[in-house]
Amino acid sequence: MTAALNTQVCVVGGGPAGLALALELARYSREVVVVEQSGHFNRSFRGESISPDSVWMLERLGILDQVRDSTLRTERMIITDGGKDVLSAEFADFDEPSRYPMELPQPVLLEALAAEAEQHAGFSLLRRTTATGLRYDGDRIAGVLATGPDGPLEIHAQLVVAADGRFSKIREMAGLRYDKIPLERDFVWFKVPIPDSWDKHTLRVRILGDRHGLFIPTVPDLIRIGFNIPKGGLRELRKEGIGALHERIDELAPELSAGVREHVKGWSDTSMLDIFTAVVPEWSMPGLVLIGDAAHTLTPVLGQGVNQAMVDAITLAPLVSRALLARDPHAALNEAGQKFQAAREDAVSTARRLQMRQERAFALSHPLAVALRRAVYRVVSTSSRLKRAIVGGVYYQLQDAVRRSGKPLELAPRGRRTEPVGDATR
Repeated sequence: MTAALNTQVCVVGGGPAGLALALELARYSREVVVVEQSGHFNRSFRGESISPDSVWMLERLGILDQVRDSTLRTERMIITDGGKDVLSAEFADFDEPSRYPMELPQPVLLEALAAEAEQHAGFSLLRRTTATGLRYDGDRIAGVLATGPDGPLEIHAQLVVAADGRFSKIREMAGLRYDKIPLERDFVWFKVPIPDSWDKHTLRVRILGDRHGLFIPTVPDLIRIGFNIPKGGLRELRKEGIGALHERIDELAPELSAGVREHVKGWSDTSMLDIFTAVVPEWSMPGLVLIGDAAHTLTPVLGQGVNQAMVDAITLAPLVSRALLARDPHAALNEAGQKFQAAREDAVSTARRLQMRQERAFALSHPLAVALRRAVYRVVSTSSRLKRAIVGGVYYQLQDAVRRSGKPLELAPRGRRTEPVGDATR
């Protein structure tokens, strides 16, 4: 027998975007159900880098103080090319309310968002529940078909929000077109203890020809390491044995060689990320809105995935909240989806362009091209104006936009209410 559940909004995906959106809707006293296929938030090798804009948002959401003990502040970024430092950026030099990126394990963030949302009567989190289909009312999506611990479930909703990531099943089920743009590389990730000789607050990028690695200190005393491999090249690399990974680190960061050999003894100690970007022309259709990676998949460069996803959530929440109270909610929700994309598309496109520019720079291998790359980095490093335009253009988009508008960030009131407003059964 199929159980039925009525709500105003059904969010598929309990990641940062889905839970931030659900929290805001619950604070607006709207009914929201989050469908999350995992039974826990203990996820490895997910986005842990939180940009200054996200730190600023979490502070205004009242979440930052709850997770602060699990954060590590990034104070500077250093790019080294061919063994020489070519670009250094001190985040203290940027005049913003929140200047510093942070490392924050995603399970801690998700638990904090869910715990805060659970203080509101209109919020429900369905763990170990998988969306298997979409409900329709004519041409309009009207909910989600799912399977949970107790069997089949039919969720009736006025709006479905796909927050289910870069391989979004909801996007596929809805038939929304997207263009997947594979990059020339994939990334291998792992963590090891940070050596005593390395500063815990410095993000390092090491480049050697067309090879590069990211070295990101994270909590509690670890360093998250990612290095590029040719697209689809993991199988060939694994054939060479784990020694091939050790040799990559010897080239890029010999200071870490001993620690990597001690803690990365097999490929099971690593994770591979397929690098691509996805452009979705339409982020919504009647009864459905896409947010986060489902709407705009980005690359790992400059840690923009979690940041852009959370800005999506904060932008969409007030639009949906008002639409649900309109005389014609369906028409208002359609308009809300269009306004949401219009409000966010330029910022996402800017982040993507900057990322793609860096991706191309990292992939250069010809000696003249490498020399030009190094020269460009040195020019940027000595120019506060260029540094502000490039680094600030990614890390401080939201704070700058709010300052230019002269209006505060629109957030739901934090006061807890015992009963949601509205009747999703009507």
